[in-house]
Amino acid sequence: MTKTTVNLQAINDVKEFVNIVMKYDFDIDLVSGRYAVDAKSIMGIFSLDLSKPIQLNAHTDDADKFLKEIDKFIVK
Repeated sequence: MTKTTVNLQAINDVKEFVNIVMKYDFDIDLVSGRYAVDAKSIMGIFSLDLSKPIQLNAHTDDADKFLKEIDKFIVK
């Protein structure tokens, strides 16, 4: 599993993020506090507190290409 932290502030950020995530066939979860949602679900993402960074869990060991695509959302 690959873990990182992402920041999705604006509605357009969420839409762009979901469009990228949908290209990958492994499971990707977003975890905020005690809530975990499917990163491919726009409604799920909007149910999270987007005012602070969110933990991303990608259930794959080969996430290099995926991480490059979402680089602008990753908290550094």
